[in-house]
Amino acid sequence: MKNYYFWFLLLCVLGAATYVFSYWDFSGPIEYVSPRVSGNAAEEIPLPPVKHIETPDAVRGIYVTSWVAGTKSWRDDLVRFIDRTELNAVVIDVKDYTGKISFETSDEKLNALGYSEKRIPDIKAFIETLHRKNIYVIGRISVFQDPHLVKKRPDLAVKTKSGSVWKDRKGISWIDPASQEAWDIYVRIGRESEKVGFDELNFDYIRFPSDGNMSDIAYTFWDETIKRSDVMNNFFAYLDKNLADAKVPISADVFGLTSSSQNDLNIGQVLENALANFDYVSPMVYPSHYPTTFLGYKNPAEHPYEVIKSEMDKAVARAEAMGQDKNKIRPWIQDFDLGATYDAAKIELQKKAIYDAGLSGWLSWDPGNHYTKEAYLPIEE
Repeated sequence: MKNYYFWFLLLCVLGAATYVFSYWDFSGPIEYVSPRVSGNAAEEIPLPPVKHIETPDAVRGIYVTSWVAGTKSWRDDLVRFIDRTELNAVVIDVKDYTGKISFETSDEKLNALGYSEKRIPDIKAFIETLHRKNIYVIGRISVFQDPHLVKKRPDLAVKTKSGSVWKDRKGISWIDPASQEAWDIYVRIGRESEKVGFDELNFDYIRFPSDGNMSDIAYTFWDETIKRSDVMNNFFAYLDKNLADAKVPISADVFGLTSSSQNDLNIGQVLENALANFDYVSPMVYPSHYPTTFLGYKNPAEHPYEVIKSEMDKAVARAEAMGQDKNKIRPWIQDFDLGATYDAAKIELQKKAIYDAGLSGWLSWDPGNHYTKEAYLPIEE
């Protein structure tokens, strides 16, 4: 009987130990490359020269806000997550919906406009640490949604018909997409992003406004006799030309419906124009964002495979019809609940749809950066 209790207790202890080691992380904090060493007097040690890493054949990344990227405890967890799974890339906000740049810049014009907000104080050291883990780092630049620049330069803003600053339904102000002075500012932001180490420049909100009081909207720079799609195509070409000497690729985020729409969705985005001017194009094919009855589904969010497979088949066909490499298409998928609960099964269905369409790369979006970790394959698989 004593032997029975001994073995019983031993099995309990082993079981408890297995549970603890399965759910606790004993790896300690991530060691970051540091530009300083401690001593009697802090001595400045320069970081290694910025070196970019090559774009993976199949980019599989997650989005991280600038605030999270500047919070070491939270970002440590996400870096481990990337390091231990099929993920190999991270998209970090350079400039988000506030218009503020998340790190200090050296560009005189940007500094004169007060663009920088030191959200990621160790940006170069952080990127260097990611590079040492072979993690591809993409800088997301939200473009025409820019309340900071509107505050500094209201003359560049989208206006109401009475001449005041127009705002969308979220209360966010926009820059007139036809302002070439603003175009130059966004090129400067791209160059500053490359300079600190980002491996790719990702441009988002490259479109005309789409919601709010659209009957009371007016433009100073856009000649409304010119099609919106031509304005945006000219901007795409401007980025392509003026960042041609950059050492990193440029990419664009576009509405998911650009994959199948035969018009510019009244925002100026046409898939072919984006493919012609960017190295990579990311349609935001979140199933929850498709209208009721899309493909005949009452709730498209409940059908992630069917929605994404249909859209990516069309996008691939359009890319190939114009002689473009289909692998320039790298869609965004959703890892957030909207329209349906997006558990691991629904995330896996989105990835499967992309692979079945003949594509290999994708980016995953959760605005709160709380990812469904079991949906991403462990590295050994």
